[in-house]
Amino acid sequence: MNNNTLRMCTECGTQYPDNYPGNICIICEDERQSVPESGQSWTTHEKLLEKHSVKIKKINDNLYEFTVNPRFSIGQRALFIISENGNLMWDCIPLIDEGVIEFIKSKGGLKNIALSHPHYYSIMKMWAETFDCKILIHEKDKEWVVNGGNAVEYWSTEEMELWDALKLHNIGGHFDGSSIIEIPWMSEGGTLLIGDTMYLAPSLKHYAIMRSYPNRIPLPLSEIKRIQKRFENINFDTIYGFYSYQNTEKNAKEILRNSFSRYQ
Repeated sequence: MNNNTLRMCTECGTQYPDNYPGNICIICEDERQSVPESGQSWTTHEKLLEKHSVKIKKINDNLYEFTVNPRFSIGQRALFIISENGNLMWDCIPLIDEGVIEFIKSKGGLKNIALSHPHYYSIMKMWAETFDCKILIHEKDKEWVVNGGNAVEYWSTEEMELWDALKLHNIGGHFDGSSIIEIPWMSEGGTLLIGDTMYLAPSLKHYAIMRSYPNRIPLPLSEIKRIQKRFENINFDTIYGFYSYQNTEKNAKEILRNSFSRYQ
């Protein structure tokens, strides 16, 4: 089956294999997401390409943002890290076109894809096959992988060293496997890419840490405190989150510390 014609959930952008049973998206049926009142609906990558393209935006010399334009599904972004010994894409978007393929090739290709949590799985298999690379997913989220193929490699520890001092951290909370990536050399104090392991408020002054952000489902206080301790030994001053506005390029650690202090 051509990947371009596989069904894709219009709500979250997850692509399903041809032989997957049923007519539901398991990611949207989960309490952390939702199925629209109008019901489950599907599209294909082929149809999406007719009216959408990948928008590429430079954040700094070693970091670029990829988004689907115009917006599709939940509006997630992928972040492309340019590193000396291999480039990495953090998270995934439900579209790949010739423009972004040529851009990535011009920067040296793609060594790996690393995923923060299931809301970003989208068309990860298509991305991996295009660049002949692996997909790194924490094994605690294995049950949510519906179309990864042989490209998926599961990691199981709290931390995983990659190359050029890149390091994955399994933080949990939002999903058991929710993870972030640490890039110590990208800013003076270190940079974190977090997906929505934490969620920056529109005020840009508070991070929420929840089980579900759209459905406003909180985490137990004990879980918040556990997550807080995980950040005590990670050095950073910059955070890039789920959406394009969720960039904290100074005082990120102070903002996160103050956010944790609100949980009593």
